[in-house]
Amino acid sequence: MPLPKLFTPIRLGGVTLPNRIVVSPMCQYSAEQGRMTDWHLQHLGQYACSGAGLMMVEATGVTPEGRISHGCTGLYDDATEEAMARALGVYRGITKHPIGVQLAHAGRKASAHPPFAGGKPLGPGEAPWQSVAPSPIPFGEGWPVPHELLPSDLVSLKEAFVKATQRAKRLGFDVVELHSSHGYLLHEFLSPLSNQRKDSYGKDRMRFPLEVARAVREVWPKERGLGARISGNDWMEGGLGPDDAVTYARKLERIGFDYVCVSSGALVPHARIPIAPGYQVPFAEKVKRETAISVRSVGLIVLPDQAEDIVASGKADMVAMARGFLDDPRWVWHAAERFGVKLEVPPPYARTRPDQWPGAQLARPRATA
Repeated sequence: MPLPKLFTPIRLGGVTLPNRIVVSPMCQYSAEQGRMTDWHLQHLGQYACSGAGLMMVEATGVTPEGRISHGCTGLYDDATEEAMARALGVYRGITKHPIGVQLAHAGRKASAHPPFAGGKPLGPGEAPWQSVAPSPIPFGEGWPVPHELLPSDLVSLKEAFVKATQRAKRLGFDVVELHSSHGYLLHEFLSPLSNQRKDSYGKDRMRFPLEVARAVREVWPKERGLGARISGNDWMEGGLGPDDAVTYARKLERIGFDYVCVSSGALVPHARIPIAPGYQVPFAEKVKRETAISVRSVGLIVLPDQAEDIVASGKADMVAMARGFLDDPRWVWHAAERFGVKLEVPPPYARTRPDQWPGAQLARPRATA
């Protein structure tokens, strides 16, 4: 039988992924002063032996104020870099597959509680900090007015992205991904719903995100992978749409980015999003059809057949999953079983292979359905 497209390699810059399955960056809200903790060792440790072609470290703040919450990971000083080095060393001891990190700034959505603690803004007595944004427009009702960034602030923020990228390079990450979606700072600059500036950064809303992209490209090695998570739809009248995603992806491609991951939403809390399995795939498909850059799809991709259809039919080059992996850390193994692909597994876990465990099919009917 021919090898399923899902299990064929793909090259991102100078990095080859052994398959097209990606562990999506997942915020854990479990860091201490930006430093990764033991929780991160077990969280990503289980995915390091998952067989996924690429594993991404969660959205990582390039400044302390760029974190979503007190519990968010950062890469902005020696302490956060040392903590990440410790975690990365553990993952490297488990897998030879590529590992990446998503660099981010939360913008006006910063200084908040984790979603599992309500997700509301930090109040007095909870050590809040001043959030920033392109324009002084709150994220939603009950949220503080963010500080409108000055041109001098933008210079400092661009440099923060550069320094975090240099730290990622020193740590030995294979891939860096700019978070330009989900209503965070770079996305806020792109959308007319959040960027109503009168200066050149408002007249050309892509200007600052592209300045950051160019600066990161200049310091990130060509022999490693470079990408961005972008938004395919704000799901609001007057907001960004799929055509904007295509335009942005083309510009990132010209700068030298290797891929985009197309997500959507989260710019405003009251957007009505028709969430369903694969609901964001059409946005990835449009970007894939109208550009030459490699495209990753994400969003309620659950079953192996669904994932294979996305890549085999050319809707996207890769798929990323978060909740699918949270539910089943061995998703890749089970998908390989589904398609008859022989996959290497860590020797201590070899007894779970179907040829060594007659009860395998009874144990996991969902993953192989």
